[in-house]
Amino acid sequence: MRIKKAVITAAGERQRRLPLQELVDRDGKARTVLAILVNDAVRAEIEEICIVVRPGDESDYLEAVPEQRSILRFVEQPEPLGYGDAIWRARNFVGGDAFLHLVSDHLFVGCESAGDTATALLRLATAEECCVSAVRPTHESLLRAFGAVSGQPVSGYPGVYRVQSVLEKPTPTLAEQKLVIPSLRAGHYLAFFGMHLLTPLVMEILDELLRSGATSPQGAASAHGSRVTLSDALAVLARREKYLALEVHAERFDLGSTYGLLTSQLALALSGQDRAEILSLMVQLLANEQLRPLETKPQ
Repeated sequence: MRIKKAVITAAGERQRRLPLQELVDRDGKARTVLAILVNDAVRAEIEEICIVVRPGDESDYLEAVPEQRSILRFVEQPEPLGYGDAIWRARNFVGGDAFLHLVSDHLFVGCESAGDTATALLRLATAEECCVSAVRPTHESLLRAFGAVSGQPVSGYPGVYRVQSVLEKPTPTLAEQKLVIPSLRAGHYLAFFGMHLLTPLVMEILDELLRSGATSPQGAASAHGSRVTLSDALAVLARREKYLALEVHAERFDLGSTYGLLTSQLALALSGQDRAEILSLMVQLLANEQLRPLETKPQ
């Protein structure tokens, strides 16, 4: 299985401007979030990248990645019909090939770079010739933001699971009933990391679900309305062919959360070449804060 294509979704109603935000990367260079994601994909030897955008956004996104423009392709999502529809819009670009998929409103930082994580996904998918999703143990209080999986450990592959079921943004109660994995700490579940290696069957399933008008194969229409999600398609995929989850040890940062850009910037800085300088600045800021007199409320 040759994997040289990637799809980045960037058409979300509330998240579409986040990839255009500028941060300082590990090397101390100012880049947009989108440029950081594209460079990570290139490190994993991806040769063509399709970005799914809202109409009118293409020029802004092209300007945001000055160093890699030649490998970028764009496809529009005319209406905000959800995550599954956004991925499906790239079907002609994907053709019959497997592809790497990244979300554009998260940054991936840690002891493994996103490029390392993407490379690990590609290697596992190539060796096993199947779909692979990156997952991370996640506390139940955060599941409202992620899809999550249950599965059985694969013998001989530490941190790899054969996926049995997929749920989109499950409640803690539902996760306890459907997604428990004995090796994880109580209250923790394998949630999507925001990075997947998807086979062509995913596009076929998305097409089926979108054409049928299905709300969710799990009967969870109330969770995300009538829009088909990637989790819906992966739940079907798990019943049709081998599908693996790879536990990763990097961190994901939601740029759209409160202080999301700030925490992402700090994480990038602390994992890069300027770590010592950033730590020194943080200590200085904390010391100054301690010296500031407490404000007292008027009587």
